[in-house]
Amino acid sequence: MSEVKKIATRESYGNALVELGKEHENLVVLDADLAEATKTNIFKKAFPERHIDVGIQEANLVGVAAGLASTGKVPFCSTFAMFAAGRAYEQVRNSVGYPHLNVKIGATHAGISVGEDGATHQCVEDLALMRAIPGMTVINPADDVEAKAAVRAAYEYDGPVYLRFGRLAVPVINDREDYTFEIGKGYVLQEGTDVTIIATGLEVNESLEAAKLLKEQGISAEVVNIHTIKPIDKDLIIKEAKKTGKIVTVEEHSVIGGLGSAVAEVLSEHCPTQMKRIGVYDVYGESGPAVDLLHKYQLDGAGIAAQVAEFMK
Repeated sequence: MSEVKKIATRESYGNALVELGKEHENLVVLDADLAEATKTNIFKKAFPERHIDVGIQEANLVGVAAGLASTGKVPFCSTFAMFAAGRAYEQVRNSVGYPHLNVKIGATHAGISVGEDGATHQCVEDLALMRAIPGMTVINPADDVEAKAAVRAAYEYDGPVYLRFGRLAVPVINDREDYTFEIGKGYVLQEGTDVTIIATGLEVNESLEAAKLLKEQGISAEVVNIHTIKPIDKDLIIKEAKKTGKIVTVEEHSVIGGLGSAVAEVLSEHCPTQMKRIGVYDVYGESGPAVDLLHKYQLDGAGIAAQVAEFMK
């Protein structure tokens, strides 16, 4: 049996930028002294004249991107999620969001899977911060295929977009001919009848693994991939709630303000449903190997399955 192909979505991001760069001369890429880590160095090698490294000054990174967007360029500005959504929040809000400029924010190293970098760099609040900005589109792709498609869709979309990418290599699960990507549209990966697991980012694959374990316990779990946190696919969420009557959300993010909150908002207004949120429960992360951290915080397949099984009781 062949090994499952694994690629970090930050790598996919860098490769997608190069492909888009070949097609569009107005695409420029900015970084804040982290090009090797964010993988924008791949674009820099291909198009050095269209890559700008502003140094360790993330607020200025966003400001320069806003200025470029106002001249008709399509800037992708990149740094770690903690710096893009955290340190530069005011600039993202006031210089990009308020004038609704065509800036794309490529935020890498999100979530606790950053691993040994520890709590200060493990951003589990970024989805909450970014989706609260009026007019901001928020995307969290699950794998290599989806990440590349998301970058292209972000370029084609006129307006600010926050793209969340990970450091950890994850299995490619969308490598199939019928795969399509549309901003604001989720899709069912696996059919089920007892409970619907709605997942985002790297937790999509972990939820598929959890579904296998749940099947052994006699629980039929539907698995839904929601790559766009905002605007969220209300119709699909309501449809799933009516189908199984039980919803579980899974995210490598705080349970406050992210996917779980977005789904809860939809259900509370349109289809009140029994629900559980799985994620980081109002704590900071810690330093350690990414895989071990996912296990400790019950965000791997086994941990998700255990929590869903308990919920089903």
